[in-house]
Amino acid sequence: MAVLLLTRSSAVHDAVVPLCAAAGVAADVCASPELALASWSGADLVLVGVDLVDEVVRVAPPRRPGIHVVGLSPGDGVFRYAVALGAASVVDLPEGSPWLADALADVGERASPGRIVGVVGGAGGAGATTLACALAQWHAARGPTLLVDADPLGPGVDRLLGMEDRAGVRWEGLVETSGRLGARALREGVPREGGLGVLTWGEARRRLDVPAARRILEAAVRGHDLVVIDLARQGGAALAELVDRCDDLLVVTPATVPGLAATARLVADLGREGRAGLVVRPGGLSDADAAAVTGLSVVAAVGEQRGLAASVDRGLGPLTRRGPLARAARDLLDAA
Repeated sequence: MAVLLLTRSSAVHDAVVPLCAAAGVAADVCASPELALASWSGADLVLVGVDLVDEVVRVAPPRRPGIHVVGLSPGDGVFRYAVALGAASVVDLPEGSPWLADALADVGERASPGRIVGVVGGAGGAGATTLACALAQWHAARGPTLLVDADPLGPGVDRLLGMEDRAGVRWEGLVETSGRLGARALREGVPREGGLGVLTWGEARRRLDVPAARRILEAAVRGHDLVVIDLARQGGAALAELVDRCDDLLVVTPATVPGLAATARLVADLGREGRAGLVVRPGGLSDADAAAVTGLSVVAAVGEQRGLAASVDRGLGPLTRRGPLARAARDLLDAA
């Protein structure tokens, strides 16, 4: 069962059931709180009409998450019953219908959030976008994955993956929306190929909207096992906020004196010395040198990949079945 609706009110019924139908979720409507106890714990979402909330409190069903009180112009007294019931919110219909529709769209989604991995170049041209694409491609064969392009001045992750002509919503479209963003709506709305979705840019003039990014990431981790963010190294305050939302941060750098010097400055600005890992690209210095200069542990060393440019130009993306990027993606994602 997806949604349990407790009400005797035809007005509440007529306001809620069409929203359930539009979201593609089943609704079990029950007019008796006592009879509803059998379904109480098994429902993904419980909606209690304001007309029955006092009776439901008297029945004293077990505490559980995902309870909302719904009704038309609920009075102040309803909130006391909502607190006693452990409800997460009181939804005033029809004004609250958009919020409820988004909540219904998430019914059946994962109960725990997915993992967010941020990838940033410690120096320009380090290959951070290439690694981000490889991580997303590798994991997409194993579970729902979203690759977020958070670099307004980058090449566009859709171009590296050959997905620039795929239909779907881009950053610009999501910035224009407001309110809660549904996980399913985001997953199904972005350009996709199999298990991989990409959120990128549709216009030449680009600007990362931080409030929109917050809403998008909250929805992304509800609808995907893995979210990979291609971060802009010159992102300023926006970069710092996105980094704070990452479970893991990978800093990509060439093992050269200029590259490591630039990376050390970036790491110091971000303040993630103890919570980030260094991915080293070929250069004249050793892994030990890279760790000593940047203060980060080396979590992977990625060599040059033959045929990389040709693979990207053919629209296949950077990941091949065998090669340094595939091995790095596997090791980095399996390690945590």
